[in-house]
Amino acid sequence: MSAISADFGPVFGSLLAVERLPELGPGTSAEEYRVQLEEAAQSGFALAVVRQPLAAKAFMAGLWLLFDFLDESHDVSQSLPDEWGAYWHGIMHRREPDPGNAAYWFRRVRRNPILASLQEAAGESAGYDYRDPFSFIEDCERLRGSGKELEKRLRIVQQTEIRLLLKHDFNVATE
Repeated sequence: MSAISADFGPVFGSLLAVERLPELGPGTSAEEYRVQLEEAAQSGFALAVVRQPLAAKAFMAGLWLLFDFLDESHDVSQSLPDEWGAYWHGIMHRREPDPGNAAYWFRRVRRNPILASLQEAAGESAGYDYRDPFSFIEDCERLRGSGKELEKRLRIVQQTEIRLLLKHDFNVATE
């Protein structure tokens, strides 16, 4: 288990140690992880002191999304107030793909808790100038399924976005 995934404890850490580069579209649910994800949803925070339950639920929305379970992620994010669910809801609809609905949910994100980190990481890891979620939606729409090098770089940015938001939500849930 990597040092980063160890920060999430044994249940979530083992899932986050799996290297996944999600498609820009819906992808195919990683069924081999379904049982582990269901168990994590039920008892993953059992060994932690949860100080913000909504952040813990948001974390699970993201974990489902990382493994291409869009319906499960949507169910969780839709049950959350905008402060916790809108960002995950936006990512899910971007991948669905439903760009208009994705933009709607990103407009509901009051404060983007990872924007500065994502902008920096996108440039460093993928050579991509991440400006805002709306430009990113447009780029994903334009390049999804193209097989171009930029599509792969956008997938790396998306992976980074998911992992940064997971870390944020986990930290807020357990601080």
